[in-house]
Amino acid sequence: MKQKWSSKWKASKQPRKQRKFRINAPMHVRHKFMAAHISPDLRRQFRKRSIPVRKGDEIRVMKGGSKGLTGSVERVDLKKLKVYVGGINIKKVDGSEVLIALEPSNLMITKLNLDDKMRQRVFDRVPREPEKEPEGKAKSEKKGLKDGMKGKELKKGTKDGLK
Repeated sequence: MKQKWSSKWKASKQPRKQRKFRINAPMHVRHKFMAAHISPDLRRQFRKRSIPVRKGDEIRVMKGGSKGLTGSVERVDLKKLKVYVGGINIKKVDGSEVLIALEPSNLMITKLNLDDKMRQRVFDRVPREPEKEPEGKAKSEKKGLKDGMKGKELKKGTKDGLK
């Protein structure tokens, strides 16, 4: 615990060490903490589950008081690990309107801002949608069952029906 931050640190059950890791992390690591899930149709298209939020992304709030609201990301604060979305405001006591700070884990990206070439390369590393299957395949193969499982039912609670 002497070092301020180390990339070699794996994990600890102690909350103080987990907090220390997050608070003292450098900006390139904090950027990864800003990841949010992407919508199911984008997930199928890009073959990724989540990606860090960027300015210009269209998002939908999934949890909290602003649940269901949508908007465009105006600002991403790496210091506070918060996202500010245009159109999701709160009225202060003095009457002024300010953007609400949202946690990226409570958001879902519905439209990606792909202006940056570096961000585009993230998706290029992952293979795109698989090609469609030929018409002559058996029904069990179309459903995604393994070769040895034709006609067998999957057992509940197991991944592939085998223990």
